[in-house]
Amino acid sequence: MTGRKFFVGGNWKMNGDKKSIEELANTLNNAKLNADTDVVCGAPSIYLDYARSKLNPNIDVAAQNCYKVAKGAFTGEISPAMIKDCGVKWVILGHSERRHVFGESDELIGQKVAHALENGLGVIACIGEKLDEREAGITEKVVFGQTKFIADNVKDWSKVVLAYEPVWAIGTGKTASPQQAQEVHDKLRQWMKANVSEAVANSVRIIYGGSVTGGTCKELASQKDVDGFLVGGASLKAEFIDIINAKA
Repeated sequence: MTGRKFFVGGNWKMNGDKKSIEELANTLNNAKLNADTDVVCGAPSIYLDYARSKLNPNIDVAAQNCYKVAKGAFTGEISPAMIKDCGVKWVILGHSERRHVFGESDELIGQKVAHALENGLGVIACIGEKLDEREAGITEKVVFGQTKFIADNVKDWSKVVLAYEPVWAIGTGKTASPQQAQEVHDKLRQWMKANVSEAVANSVRIIYGGSVTGGTCKELASQKDVDGFLVGGASLKAEFIDIINAKA
């Protein structure tokens, strides 16, 4: 046993309304979820309060993004303080869609991570390579580079979960094989050992994201360095329960 508690996050992305969130909350609230797994649902910011009010207390809620400062003239942004004010404890930062659709840089993501942690939020920090980068053989260079910008901004690793999400496997139906996922997770852990500390390398949870389904989750969960999942589309369906219970 690694001592690392399994962690399953659901990233609802820009999906849902009050009716569907209530239905999903009822499904999750009434399900038998593995008590040895941390469960977090990433809701759209406009529904953070609502999701928190509908989900049982054993299911945490995450914002899908936040900005690097507490308040000010930043139209459309939300701050960690606002997220906490909704009773929400987590935020997803550095997701590939933020990087590649909205042009967020490694530097900005690092600044967001620092500010979120300083304000007491847990951070699900996403990293991952694009298909052309994997095919060019620079997966490690890309993910290590992204991880360094995050690591440079972390003082307390107990509040951080690293999510490895190969961009080529997000929303495409393609999933990294359990062996591919394990290989990158292992190399990330070795990088942490060399660049942060052995204690952090052994304790930090590295979760996998990228078209995880009820059908693929068990074998992925059996890998030594896969400590959970960040789930997209499947987190909006009842099969999310099977993914939460992948270690059961």
